[in-house]
Amino acid sequence: MSPVLIGSIALSALYGLFYCNRSPSLIRVLIKTGATALLTLWAYLAGGPTLLVAALAFSTLGDAFLGASEERFLLPGMGAFFIAHVAYIAAFWGHMAGDRMMLILIAQIALTFGAAAFIRSLVPWIDKPMRLPVIGYAVIIAVMGNAALRLTPDLWLATAGALAFMASDLILSFELFRLPPNHPARSITSRFIWTLYYGGQALIAYALIQTMA
Repeated sequence: MSPVLIGSIALSALYGLFYCNRSPSLIRVLIKTGATALLTLWAYLAGGPTLLVAALAFSTLGDAFLGASEERFLLPGMGAFFIAHVAYIAAFWGHMAGDRMMLILIAQIALTFGAAAFIRSLVPWIDKPMRLPVIGYAVIIAVMGNAALRLTPDLWLATAGALAFMASDLILSFELFRLPPNHPARSITSRFIWTLYYGGQALIAYALIQTMA
C-alpha cells in the first residue's frame, strides 16, 4: 500500500477517534484537511482521473473551511463541496451503464423523492438567507447520487462511496440545523459523518483509479 495512502488513513483515524468532537483549532484543521489532502495526492500519484483529483482537492478546501468554523465558514465550505460534486458528476458521466434497469430506475426515484422530502422537512429550521444555498447544494448532491446509481456494475464501490457521501451530508445537515450545540448525540453523529464522508471518498477514488489500471 502506498505510504501516502497509509498516511491519509492514519490521519483520518486520528481525526475520527480524537478530534472530530473538539472545538475548532489549528491542529484539528490540519489533521482533518491532511487526511483528504493526502487522499488527493494519492489519487494524483496513482494516475487517477483529473476530475477525481479535482473533486478531492475541492473537498479538502471544504474541509478547511468547515474545520475552521462550521458556523462562520459554512457558505464557502458548501461552495467548495458544490464544485466537488459537480466534478464527481462529470467523472461518473463516462462510466454510466447504457441500459437503465428497472431496479436502478426505482432506486433513483426513491433517492430523488427521499432527498426532496428531507429538505422540505429541514427548510423551516434553516435561516432564510441560507435556505437557497442549502437547497441548491441538496440538488447537486442528489444529482451526484443519481449519477452514481447509473455507474457500470464494475464500479459498485464508487456507487457505495457516493451514497455514503450523501448519507454523511444528510446527517451533517441534521446536526447543523436541528441538533442544539451541546446535544449529547453530537458525539455520535460527528463520528458517523466523518466515517461515511472519508470512507465514501476513499471508495470512489479507489474504484475510479482501478478502472485505469
